[in-house]
Amino acid sequence: MEKVKLFATWSSPFVKRIVWALNLKNIEHEVIYEDLANKSPELLKYNPIHKKVPVLVHNEIPICESLVILEYIDETWKNTCPLLPKDPLDRAKERFWARYGDEEVLPSFFGYVMKKGKDQEEAKEAILAHLKRIEQLLSKKKFLSGESFGFLDIAFGWLAENSRPLEVVAGLKLLDEDSFPNLCAWKDRFLEIPAIKESWPDQETLIAKFQENREISSK
Repeated sequence: MEKVKLFATWSSPFVKRIVWALNLKNIEHEVIYEDLANKSPELLKYNPIHKKVPVLVHNEIPICESLVILEYIDETWKNTCPLLPKDPLDRAKERFWARYGDEEVLPSFFGYVMKKGKDQEEAKEAILAHLKRIEQLLSKKKFLSGESFGFLDIAFGWLAENSRPLEVVAGLKLLDEDSFPNLCAWKDRFLEIPAIKESWPDQETLIAKFQENREISSK
């Protein structure tokens, strides 16, 4: 019998994408929540290099880094709800944009939340420039992966999840329909997927977490 465990924290955008993938594929799993200020011996054993979540443990074999885990899940449980396209070129494109999201878009997003004054204005320009590229990527498509929901939508799911907390905490309505109609339509479609909706976090709790992190970063 297969045994799947996920080492997680409730607020991590990297963890959420793994939860969504497991739910979409109906994979039974145990979630083990970590206190990153007091990491468990198990987490340190399974991820001794980076010592962070998420870590997927499949039959006692650990897989680390969220995009790598997503691909592993898709390739291991390939008969249910495929995430990556079959064509090698299309797969390469999705991997490129997912990495762009993690290395460029997401840091600028959280940079805006955590910064103030002039630094915040610079971060605002950066995130809006990135979002214009994503808006263009969605042109004439229902989802980032194409006509069907897929790998790239999960990779960018943090954007749908965190847009309201950003608006409340930092005062920026990120996904307004006038500037980003494609992204707003994508967000609505994303939220209607049952596996996403069922695991959607409490937004007020997420806002409180944003505010706490912002206060810590300003000290």
